[in-house]
Order: sequence, then structure tokens, then C-alpha cells
Amino acid sequence: QVQLIESGGGLVQAGGSLRLSCAASERTFSNYRVGWFRQAPGKERESVARINRSGISTYYADSVKGRFTISRDNAKNTVYLQMNSLKPEDTAVYYCAAGDLKYDYWGQGTQVTVSS
Repeated sequence: QVQLIESGGGLVQAGGSLRLSCAASERTFSNYRVGWFRQAPGKERESVARINRSGISTYYADSVKGRFTISRDNAKNTVYLQMNSLKPEDTAVYYCAAGDLKYDYWGQGTQVTVSS
């Protein structure tokens, strides 16, 4: 059972930056693809970014492309989400998830609030 712990959320002004971290409890974390998701109040959860096991292949939602960067350090069992040029519409709880064919493991989430 892999436990995921997100950190790095907080309150930031529009145009600012945050870096989220997703730390895993097991070394097997490197065997999984990892995704970042977010859910704003009253909205459905949406996929933000994902990264493959090696870190070579990444995907971004159109809404964050060019502003967010996902990366991973398998030696540290950690995946990062660098968020730049933040907008008020980026306000949400951000979750990381890991898995093979599907996302089997989820973190508890970290709140990101962007003020205008």
C-alpha cells in the first residue's frame, strides 16, 4: 500500500508561484505513473498533469499548459508540480495519484488559493 502526502499549497496572489510536492511512502513509487488533479468548490475533479514512470513523458491540461511543470525525482520518491503565473481560477484542492493502469493510490490533497 503506497501512501501519498501532498504539500506546498497555500495562499498566493495572482501571478505568483507555488511548488507542490507529492511524497510517497514506498520505493515502488518509481514503478507508477503519477498524476496531479484538482477540484474546485462545486466543480468536478479534473486532471491537471501527469508523468510517466521515467519522467520522460508528460501531459498537461490545456488550462495549465505553459504555466505548470510536472517532474519527478524517483530517488526521493517524490513528484513535483511547479505552478507559475497562477490565476484565481487555479484555486482548488490539489491531489496527487499514482498507479499502473489506473490510479490506485491517492493523497489527501493540499489547498491552493489564488487571490485576485
